[in-house]
Amino acid sequence: MDLRKLKKLIDLVEESGISELELTEGEEKVRISRTITGVAPVTQYAAAPAPANTAPTATPVAAAPAPAPELEGKVVKSPMVGTFYRASSPDAKAFVDVGSSVSAGETVCIIEAMKLLNEIESEYAGVIKKIFVENGQPVEYGEPLFLIG
Repeated sequence: MDLRKLKKLIDLVEESGISELELTEGEEKVRISRTITGVAPVTQYAAAPAPANTAPTATPVAAAPAPAPELEGKVVKSPMVGTFYRASSPDAKAFVDVGSSVSAGETVCIIEAMKLLNEIESEYAGVIKKIFVENGQPVEYGEPLFLIG
């Protein structure tokens, strides 16, 4: 697999927000993963070694970004894999915005999984300090959605 194709795959993973991509092409296998620790995302890339009977391929490794300043508050995380939506429909007002006050049990977003719309409720009361996910972006289980302070 050539380096241009690897670079394009890395860019796609970063842009899409998915946490992992594994691709097998013939006997070559590449796995690109992003891990999120706390509220500061850290991206790691690794390519699986090629079988012994093929020529070695380069393994791109990106340096981890400098850690972001620690944000204070409680994080509402995604309880499932799906697509994140800030409102109940494209023309509806968002459930919450940065600066909105929320109470425990209040709906803060919707995650669509397998054609089902699941209302996600805040576990905490407070003010929305940060929204980590863009509208329409795929999310993983445990991925941070909101910071509430």
